[in-house]
Amino acid sequence: MDFQLSEDQRALRAGIRELLAGRFGRDRMRAAHEGGGGVDRALWRELGKAGFFALRLPEAAGGVGLGLPESVLMFEEVGRALLPGPLAATQLAAGVVKGAAEGEAVVALAEPGRPVEHLDGADALLVLDGDRTRVLTGGVLRQVVDGARPVRSLDPGTPLWRVPGLAAYEGEALPDGARLRCEGALLAAAEQLGGAARSLEAAVQHAGERQQFGAPIGAFQAVKHLCAGMLVRAEPARSAVYAAAVTGDPVEAAGAKLLADRAAVDNARDCLQVHGGMGFTWEADVHLRLKRAWLRSGQWLTAAEAEEVLAADLGHSGAGGCRAHACDATDP
Repeated sequence: MDFQLSEDQRALRAGIRELLAGRFGRDRMRAAHEGGGGVDRALWRELGKAGFFALRLPEAAGGVGLGLPESVLMFEEVGRALLPGPLAATQLAAGVVKGAAEGEAVVALAEPGRPVEHLDGADALLVLDGDRTRVLTGGVLRQVVDGARPVRSLDPGTPLWRVPGLAAYEGEALPDGARLRCEGALLAAAEQLGGAARSLEAAVQHAGERQQFGAPIGAFQAVKHLCAGMLVRAEPARSAVYAAAVTGDPVEAAGAKLLADRAAVDNARDCLQVHGGMGFTWEADVHLRLKRAWLRSGQWLTAAEAEEVLAADLGHSGAGGCRAHACDATDP
């Protein structure tokens, strides 16, 4: 079995990287974070025109007709670029929420007990609440927004709101909550993978340019070890994310999210260490990647939840049972 990217997949990845570099370069990224991190509707629509949100819809429904592996490649690039916004929820809601596939609607994610990002700019709310997966729009969504209160976000690119009494709001029921959570976790893992890889690149670049005692700091063994450790974390996470995208296995998706979260957070920390004192300053981008990694670690599937999934699978396998083998498994 060949797991190398196809020519079409490489072209897809190159295309989204080029689009983001042209429309969301560093200056635009810094401005978005310093301006409060609201969703850029013009860029959202441009992503819609490029097929980002409709990527996995059938061609007969106006989509691109590709699969989860291609979505993972695109979300990896989103993570590299630090593009803010509820991109995963909007893509998963394409075909359900009017305008989501075209980038005309923003769909935020709501989970019980967790803050909701970009609620003030959302046109719909995807609620994952155990077996009650549903979409809130219109008047119900306005009630949610009116009852929500803003909370301080550790990520300057992601405004957060606390929504009390989420269970009381009714909306359009969706039957496939298990699949949505599985795929959402995998797309978040892909974002984390992109952030981890970008932290590694930034650390290596800085280590090659920064001079100390007449030599690049990358020549020092301690710095070499930091960069090598970042690579060792990123590559297994990449293998896990890509494999889970191919198999659609919810247990493998949980493992991928766990590895990608750890790689994103720890690589950003080590990148900051390589940068030294300047890594702590607002002008550097390192802290933005660390804060985004912390935020994504708490969405869709936390480390504790992923560990429970993996432990339950080990226990089930040890008892001689077999497990479901697809992200498209539906709730009972």
